[in-house]
Amino acid sequence: MRTIIVGAGPAGLNAAIHAANENNEVIIIEKNEKAGKKLFITGKGRCNVTNNCSERDFINHVVTNPKFLFSAINNFSSKHTIEFFETHGVPLVTERGNRVFPESYHAYDITDALVKECKRLGVRFDFNVTVLSIQLSGTSFVIKTDHGDYPADAVVVTTGGLSYPSTGSTGDGYRFAKRFGHSIVATSPALTGIKIKEPIPRNLHGFALRNVSFHVKGEKLKHSEFGEMTFYDGYLDGPIIITTSSFINRRDNSDLQMEIDFKPALSEEVLMDRIAREVDANPNGTIEDVLRGLLPAPVIQFFKENTKLDYRTECHYFSKKERLAFVQSLKHFPLTFAGLVGYERAVVTSGGVSTKELNSKTLESKLIPTFILQARWWMLTP
Repeated sequence: MRTIIVGAGPAGLNAAIHAANENNEVIIIEKNEKAGKKLFITGKGRCNVTNNCSERDFINHVVTNPKFLFSAINNFSSKHTIEFFETHGVPLVTERGNRVFPESYHAYDITDALVKECKRLGVRFDFNVTVLSIQLSGTSFVIKTDHGDYPADAVVVTTGGLSYPSTGSTGDGYRFAKRFGHSIVATSPALTGIKIKEPIPRNLHGFALRNVSFHVKGEKLKHSEFGEMTFYDGYLDGPIIITTSSFINRRDNSDLQMEIDFKPALSEEVLMDRIAREVDANPNGTIEDVLRGLLPAPVIQFFKENTKLDYRTECHYFSKKERLAFVQSLKHFPLTFAGLVGYERAVVTSGGVSTKELNSKTLESKLIPTFILQARWWMLTP
């Protein structure tokens, strides 16, 4: 059977390997000049391959419709992903949060392993070819491209969503699926940065703040994350921010409240006692001196600009009321939501082809009449 795969990203390469192992003739059509273009920028170029966790834990961290993924994760789990790469010459390491990376921290090694396995199995790559449409002709398909037509018995669409359009993800798969009658759920950026209204000083751009908590709250919403966040010009990023974005990307955020706990390991009482000791030890110092002992240097200007204390005040004038306000700012530093960073930096796209119209075991379309099931239409999207 001739199987055409549209898109040479990780899903397309993995689909090609499995299809080729079933003795299919497999051709990957890719509009870019090489495979895995988006993979090269994942994890800031280091490539976060998977998460080293159980199937249950994986499912528990899926924000929307986790039941749909039961079959997929149980058939090819994180463990299988790790085994694949390590048996294909890519040693892996597990970091904080059970995030798995290639030991080299080079995304190229992941792409290279997938491409080499495809080639070993006889998969053909046709690069710099743009698919214009996919049509059903009797019991087979015709893939029309800017380089001519491709007949196929089965089609696997792995074109991704709308995230990072500079890598070629321009929503082509939605157009192909819609032509076959599929419903398209409204899309939105997911796993992306969060914009804030507070100006972020230039010296803070690119600074990673570790071991903090980020909290969001709104009607029927209360969510917290602990870990690392990064400041940029006009927005926040980093693991705890992009995770939080997936809990707020499909709701009206007019009521959203956000705050940082700079000292999640210390209670307000412990912080008050610590400040009292520092004041007693250095009564002629200033409140800013106390602040320097509690926050990294790059964060201090941002903190000062968004709190109301006079940090030039000497410690022996640092009243209990001011100390309470100071501690409240450290534990509940408010930020004003200004929207999500768009598709240009979103890791994935939320929405897309309705899962109600897909077979959760195969990702095969339910809308193709049964008499042409051997000419399967598979939709694999993030």
